Order: sequence, then structure tokens, then C-alpha cells
Amino acid sequence: MTDKEEKKKRTITDIRESKKTGEKMVYMSVPDYTSAQWAEMAGVDVAVVGDSLAMIAHGHPNTIPATMDMMVLHSQAVRRGAPNTFVLGCMPYQSYNTVERALANATRFMQDAGSDAVKPQGGKSQAHILKALVDAGIPTASHIGLTPHTVAMFGGFKIQGRTAEAAMKILKDAFAIQDAGCFMLEFEAVPAKIAALISRQLEIPTIGIGAGVGTDGQILLCYDLLGVFTDFKPKFTKRYAKLTEVAVGGISEYVRQVKEGEFPDDDHSYGVDEGEYEKFAAMVEKRKQI
Repeated sequence: MTDKEEKKKRTITDIRESKKTGEKMVYMSVPDYTSAQWAEMAGVDVAVVGDSLAMIAHGHPNTIPATMDMMVLHSQAVRRGAPNTFVLGCMPYQSYNTVERALANATRFMQDAGSDAVKPQGGKSQAHILKALVDAGIPTASHIGLTPHTVAMFGGFKIQGRTAEAAMKILKDAFAIQDAGCFMLEFEAVPAKIAALISRQLEIPTIGIGAGVGTDGQILLCYDLLGVFTDFKPKFTKRYAKLTEVAVGGISEYVRQVKEGEFPDDDHSYGVDEGEYEKFAAMVEKRKQI
């Protein structure tokens, strides 16, 4: 898709129907206007405004410092950058810990940021929150497996569902999400066979990040897959480009050219009529003599 072609925006119906048609849906987490433009030009189905932007855009060590104000600001930028792409806003830490807060903050995503849907985290324990959002007419998804908002309870970023009992808990969470009326769920850091088997039990589509190929779609962070964010590389991230290397190379050359007087040259400077310049120079000289 070129930047001149208008993309048809995906709908909730499209996402739901992908489960039946077998279309693999492509999600990508984007934090800003420019990356949203890239997503739309490349044909990404869903642009996700993830609270991971607290790390990649703001330098925090985890997602916990993300606030609603931060998420709305970034979501607005993404909406402007990808007007013809479905935008999913991720609800940040403690923004949905009560029904009242969840409804108020989800409404901000929909009204203030122009999002098409919201995604809190959690399964069975959050089912009443998810159902309240759906009942209020807010398209809602959820996130299970490794949930960054409760990572401290897991003892760190660890794979979930490696035992039969742990996998059964994820299955129960998945059904709770489906029963609450959510249109989609995300698995994070779940063994591929477990995610695939659970996906086959569900009527709603699943997407995975670190959950193998057996889910109904995939999500990666834009800045991870393009090699922009380089503080660390999760096992599940594949590098499709090395933009930081390209960027640092370009900036280094800029630094060198400025230091050595090569930039800016005539091609990158504005000219002036020679007669006007001479007139101005004479005026400057006369001023010096006063």
C-alpha cells in the first residue's frame, strides 16, 4: 500500500469474522504519529496504543508509570497518524480497578482520543469490569497470560501456563473474557501449544505476543520490530530492521560535517539578490561609522 492509497478501516465485525475466515490479523503497538503513519501505509490491521510507551517513549523501566493523560495524548497522535486504521487503546495500570473508574477512563479513550476500542488486562477476576464496559457499549478486549500490570505478583517477566494447572487457569480466564462479551483477547508469554489449544476452544479471535503461531493473529511493538528500542530484546521479538543503527550512523555523519564546516553548503542555504546584499552591506558599514 502506498501513502496515496486510502485504506479501508477494519471494523469489530471484521475482527470477529477473522476467526471464521482464518485471516491472520496483524496488530502493532505504535506510540506516536509517525509510527502510526508507518502502520497505516504498511497495511497493519489494528494499531495498538500500548502502555509499553511508558518504556519506549518515556524511558521508564516498566509500564506501571503510564497514566491516562499520557495514554490519551499518545492515542490522539496515533489517531491523527492512522485515520483509516482501527485503533485499540490499552488501559494503563489501576485505570480500571473499579467499574466506575473503568467506565470513566474507557470513555476518555473513546471520546477524547478517538479510539475504536479499549483493552484492560485480566480474565476471570476482571470479568465484572469487562462486562460493565461491554454493557456500556464500549468495544472491549482483554489480555491474559503474562500481564504486565501484575508482573510483580509473578516474580518478574516469566512465561505463564507451563504446567497443566497453570494452563487451565489461562483457559478459564479466556472463557471468562469471551463470556463477558469481549471481541478479542491477547495472550502474552504463553507456550505455543497451550495458546493454540486454548484458541481452538474459543469463538472470539486471539492474538499472541510470545505465544506461537497458533493464535488468530500476532502483535509486536513497532519500535521493537524495527530495531528502534534497543535497551533489551524480548525472545519473541523478531528484528525486521535496524533503524537505530541507521539513525546513529546518519547523526554521526551530521556531527562530523558540522564540525568540519561541510554543512550547510550552498545547496542547503538560502540565497539573496547580490545587489540587495551589497546595499545591505553598505548600510552595515555606514552604521559602524556612526
